[in-house]
Amino acid sequence: MGYLQKNFQLKNRIFLSPPHLNQEAQTFLEQAISSNFIAPVGPMLDEFEHTLCKYNLSPHCVALNSATSAIHLSLVLLGVQENDFVITQTHTHIGGVNPIVYCGATPVFVDSEAETWNMSPEWLEKAIIDCQQKGNLPKAIIPVHLYGMPAQIEQILHIANRYNIPVIEDAAESLGSTYKGKKTGTFGDLGVFSFNGNKIITTSGGGALVSQDEDLIKKARFLATQAREAAIHYQHSEIGYNYRLSNVLAGIGRGQMEVLPKRIEQRRSVFNQYKTYFEKVNQKGFHIEFQEEGEGMFSNRWLTAILVDPSKNKGITSETIRLELEKDNIESRPLWKPMHMQPVFSDMPFYGNGTSERLFELGLCLPSGSNMSEEDFDRIKAALDLIFVA
Repeated sequence: MGYLQKNFQLKNRIFLSPPHLNQEAQTFLEQAISSNFIAPVGPMLDEFEHTLCKYNLSPHCVALNSATSAIHLSLVLLGVQENDFVITQTHTHIGGVNPIVYCGATPVFVDSEAETWNMSPEWLEKAIIDCQQKGNLPKAIIPVHLYGMPAQIEQILHIANRYNIPVIEDAAESLGSTYKGKKTGTFGDLGVFSFNGNKIITTSGGGALVSQDEDLIKKARFLATQAREAAIHYQHSEIGYNYRLSNVLAGIGRGQMEVLPKRIEQRRSVFNQYKTYFEKVNQKGFHIEFQEEGEGMFSNRWLTAILVDPSKNKGITSETIRLELEKDNIESRPLWKPMHMQPVFSDMPFYGNGTSERLFELGLCLPSGSNMSEEDFDRIKAALDLIFVA
C-alpha cells in the first residue's frame, strides 16, 4: 500500500457541508420523543413554524418533508396543469425542477447572469415573450438563490408583474440571506426553504413553504395532510399528499433556529478565509474568481464556490483542484450541471447564451461546513499549496 493510500485512510474526511447540530436541537428532540408526539403533528411543529415566520417576517408558514414537496404544492396551488409552461433557471438542483413534470407541465429553462450566477432577467423576459407568442404564457416563474446568493429578485419581480405571472421563490439554499435588508424567500407569491442534512440548518430532511397570503398556506397545509376534511371519519374530496414534517424532526429544527445567526456568521467566516487565501494566490499570477455579493445583497455563504479558468490559471482547472483535495480525503464538487444539459430535460426549451454552461465547466464548490476547524482549513490550504505554491 502506497503512502497516499495510507495517509487517506488515516485522515478523517472533510465533507462539503455536513450537519452541525447543537445542544438545543438535541434537547427539543428529546422533548418531542418523551412527550410521545411521534407524528406529523404536535407542539414542536407549531413552534418551529412560528419561529420560521418570526425570523423571516413572513406571517404564514407550513413545514413540510422537503423543499421539493414545497415547490410541488406551490405549483398545485397556482393551478399548474398538463401542457402549461413554468419558467425556472437552468443552473439549479433537479429537486426544484421535477415537480414541474409531476404536474404534467413543461419546464422552460432560463440561463444565468454572470453577476450572481442566478436567473438572468434579460433571458427571462425573452423566454416569456416567446412563450406568449406561442399562445402559452407561463403559469409560474421559479428563480433560485444559488449557494446562498440572492438573485436579481427586484428585476425578476418587475418582469413577472408586467406579465402577471406568479413567482415561486426557491430559497432552499439561502435561509438568512437578504436583498436590501429583506429575507430571501419572502419576495415572491410563495417562498421555499430546505432543511436537508447539508443545509445551513437542518431537520435531517425537511422544507417549508411561506407566503404573505394566508389562504395559500391554509390550502397547502390541507393538501399536505392528504386533503383530509373536517369530519370524524376520513373524508376526502380532493387529491392530497403526505408532505408534512414530523413533530420529532421539527424539534431538531426548532433548536437549530436558535443558532442560525451564528451558523451564517461561521459560513461567512469560511468564505473569508478562502477569499484571503486566493487573493494571495492571485497576486502570483493566477485568477481565481468568486461568487460576489452585488449592491444590497447579503449571502449566507452556504457554500463557497470558485471559478477556475485554465486559460487564466496556467492550465489549472477546477478538476485539478478537486482531485488534489480528494487525495487528502477532502470533499469538493462541481457546480450544478445545467438542467438543459441533463439527458432527462434535453428536449425542453432553453433561453440563454451559455453562461450556466461556463459556470459548470469552470466552477467548484469548496468545503464550507460551519463546524470546520482550523486544523481542517490547514489541511485544505496544504492541499491547495501543492497546486498554487509548490
